[in-house]
Amino acid sequence: MYRMIFLYLAVMNFTAFCVYGTDKKRAIRNQWRISEKTLLMLAVIGGGPGALLGMKVFHHKTKKPKFYLGIPVILILEVLATALFLTK
Repeated sequence: MYRMIFLYLAVMNFTAFCVYGTDKKRAIRNQWRISEKTLLMLAVIGGGPGALLGMKVFHHKTKKPKFYLGIPVILILEVLATALFLTK
């Protein structure tokens, strides 16, 4: 069971990181963009660390409060939820 959870989180974080990088690349090239809703949802469904890392590495969405405040809050909630899950 823990192996499946770890695999899920690894895939979600890798995906979130790559999507943030892709969106930054598209922003630079003035191309079709990935919606903010999608970027935030990736963090909510387990990709918080990947989203935060993507923001830092690609310098993407770092001036928007819903990202520079929201992603860390989502990440903290994910860590707390994981800690509660693992202690049961």
